[in-house]
Amino acid sequence: MAFSAVFLFATSYNPVVAKPPTVVDLEWTSNLVLTGTSDKTSITLDSSAIAGPSPVQALAFALAGCMTMDVGYILTRGRLPFRALRSHLVADRAQEEPHRIVRMHLQITVEGDVPADAVARAIALSYEKYCSVWHSMRQDIVFTTSHDVQP
Repeated sequence: MAFSAVFLFATSYNPVVAKPPTVVDLEWTSNLVLTGTSDKTSITLDSSAIAGPSPVQALAFALAGCMTMDVGYILTRGRLPFRALRSHLVADRAQEEPHRIVRMHLQITVEGDVPADAVARAIALSYEKYCSVWHSMRQDIVFTTSHDVQP
C-alpha cells in the first residue's frame, strides 16, 4: 500500500497575519536524531533525549519559556524589578499512543520585592492572553500554575 501526504509550507510573508510565519527546517542525522534551524537559531532533537531534547521536551521548554518570559516582561513593564525568575514545569503524558501531554503544572518563582498578587496577575495574563505556545496547544490539557515570591 502506497502512502502519500500533502504538506503545505509557508514560504513567504502573508500580510493578513500580524507576524511573519515561523519556518523550521529539519534534517535526519541519525537514528531518531534531527538537526533543525529556524532563522539564525539551531537545535538538535533526539527521541532518546541524549543529543538534545526530545520533541515533547522541546514543547515543554517552549511552553515554560513562553510563560516565564511573559511573566518577566509583564513585571518589568509594571516597574516591578526582580532579582531572579525561575520556572519548573512538570508534564504528565498519556499512557497510550499517542503519548501526548495531558496535564501540566508550572511553578514560577520570583526573587525580589514583588507583590505576590502582581506575579499571579502576570501568570494569568500570560495564560489567558499572551502565551502563543499555550494558545497553540490543545485546550483540553489540564494546566495549573502556582507561584512563590522570595524576598
